[in-house]
Amino acid sequence: MTRESGGFRVRALEVGGRPTEDGPLLIEGRRFTDERGWFTESWKASTFRALGIGDAWSQDSLAWSGASVIRGLHYQLRPAAQAKLVRALVGRILDVAVDLRRDSATFGGATVVELDAGGGAALYVPEGFAHGYQVLGNSALVAYKAGGEYAPEFERSLRWDDASLAIPWQRGDAPPLLSEKDRRAPTLEELTAEDLF
Repeated sequence: MTRESGGFRVRALEVGGRPTEDGPLLIEGRRFTDERGWFTESWKASTFRALGIGDAWSQDSLAWSGASVIRGLHYQLRPAAQAKLVRALVGRILDVAVDLRRDSATFGGATVVELDAGGGAALYVPEGFAHGYQVLGNSALVAYKAGGEYAPEFERSLRWDDASLAIPWQRGDAPPLLSEKDRRAPTLEELTAEDLF
């Protein structure tokens, strides 16, 4: 399913190889280019509402990461669950969202998309999904809009290399650089019912 409004095109992405209407969305905005460079709107409340994305964004975050970095998979539980709007401002990333909604037909399925600064697309990750990414290349600057503020008491992690998720991380010569939290994260099978949506 693809929708367009106000210069934005939104495409529903598959989760675990299955189509879904309530999962992650790829968002592309129109660019105006001339000899000076280009201009684009990255978010516009009225247009996003018309496209079915009505989240009230309450926090913007930036993350700079070097080569071989994998961040995630992270999420927050209710009442602090977060939808996210993610884009690469510099470099390229392999962006991943995993469905943690127990009653969903795509539970445990992953959406994987490459985002790059040159393309300008963004990934919308709804509440109920874990999110993470891998830097492709030497470095990346990633911007997030979050529909809820960071709340460490509700934060959870899902193991990035859980084989049951079948995420096609790109394997390079160097091992991935991970935080200790991400290295120790539980697999999907190890999560309790209280850790899911």
